[in-house]
Amino acid sequence: MANTPQAKKRIRRNANRAAINGARVSRIRTFIKAVESAIAAGKKDDAAEALKKAQPEMARGVARGVLHKNTASRKFSRLTKRVASLG
Repeated sequence: MANTPQAKKRIRRNANRAAINGARVSRIRTFIKAVESAIAAGKKDDAAEALKKAQPEMARGVARGVLHKNTASRKFSRLTKRVASLG
């Protein structure tokens, strides 16, 4: 158990940050799933539109520190390739 006031504050703060970061990651996943569901349905226009919305969301995740830069880049690249391959 934390004894010092600063350690108690860190515990409170860490729990708060974890909740915020979890919500951010969840939001990014939702945007990615929208792209994937459009790809699965074979709707190129919808997939391209969803990808356009997902990209800034992933970039925001990188800026906030919840996603690694290379991870976001890899996901975006793979999604872009999949959308481009739709006929």
